[in-house]
Amino acid sequence: MRILQLAFTWTRILRAALVLFFAVAALSGTSVQAASRMGQKTPAKAIPEEAVHSGLVTDTLLLGVTKAGTRLVGVGHWGHVILSDDSGVTWRQAQKVPTRTTLTSVYFTDDKNGWAVGHDTVIIRTTDGGETWAMQYSDPPAETPLLTVWFENTEHGIAAGSFSLMLETQDGGKTWESRPLLEEETEGFESPHLNAIFWGPDRKSQVMIASEAGNFFRSQNAGKTWELIKMPYKGSFWGGLVTNTGRVLALGMRGHILYSDNFGDSWESVTTGADQSFSNGIQLADGSIVAVGLAGTVAYSTNNGASFTTVIRPSRTGLSSIAESMNGEVVLLGDVGLERQPATLSASSAKGS
Repeated sequence: MRILQLAFTWTRILRAALVLFFAVAALSGTSVQAASRMGQKTPAKAIPEEAVHSGLVTDTLLLGVTKAGTRLVGVGHWGHVILSDDSGVTWRQAQKVPTRTTLTSVYFTDDKNGWAVGHDTVIIRTTDGGETWAMQYSDPPAETPLLTVWFENTEHGIAAGSFSLMLETQDGGKTWESRPLLEEETEGFESPHLNAIFWGPDRKSQVMIASEAGNFFRSQNAGKTWELIKMPYKGSFWGGLVTNTGRVLALGMRGHILYSDNFGDSWESVTTGADQSFSNGIQLADGSIVAVGLAGTVAYSTNNGASFTTVIRPSRTGLSSIAESMNGEVVLLGDVGLERQPATLSASSAKGS
């Protein structure tokens, strides 16, 4: 979903965009240290090159979005970081971002502290709600994009991505260590890409990772150790979420969504009516769920993810992430930037999309 190889599926191609940028910022005084449990050398600092401010920032590739308190923060191509303080109605560009590489994922622990990751193994941090960012880590020669980031608190976090690359910090990102995903790899384990890390049902110690080739991972101790889950569907999973009841939804290729009510011990397939890959989804304030994906796919559920009804947007653009907005709408992020969509199936059908 997020790597520059023709054999990879759309989501990697989308996240790869067209170009890898080899100049990655390293702000003066910022620690860019990589410890080496696995023999990885400390990456050299890259040449500083800040993201350029553009009036078209909301019309270019956008890949991830999250909440920082009440603020929405989105990331994407060219090191773009965008901010909205009115639930996605209006957006502006962050003041200072120390990279022009594609950013794929963003995560905040509160309204001030956040991290974003991307190509060139870039990790950047903000302490002011996304207004300004500092470089914490980069390793362009490794050619291993980071695809997802998650933090337990402001000190402990994990960034992960292609070929099971996993970096971990215990000090808020001042230092990052490369670590193995599994303590003992099973026979035939081929280091799948780690596509999305997200909280499990208890939102305290349970964490999950959506991966490829029928693989999912779970942790019962906030990411200290991981267990492989072999899914009943052998395709790839690009995202996941946990509903208010603790149900886990796994979002995958070719319209596949699976759910588990026991933290991944067993799974049930969901009827979606879709044949395109799902990349991301959210549960709205009213409890309904909206999932988005390839070719303008938007799927709605009002029964806690037990079934979905899918509509295809006329634009058929690739959608990578979603956030709840105002006035009965959601904001969609994807290969043409920002788009808007009704938050309910009935409103969507009435609108014709």
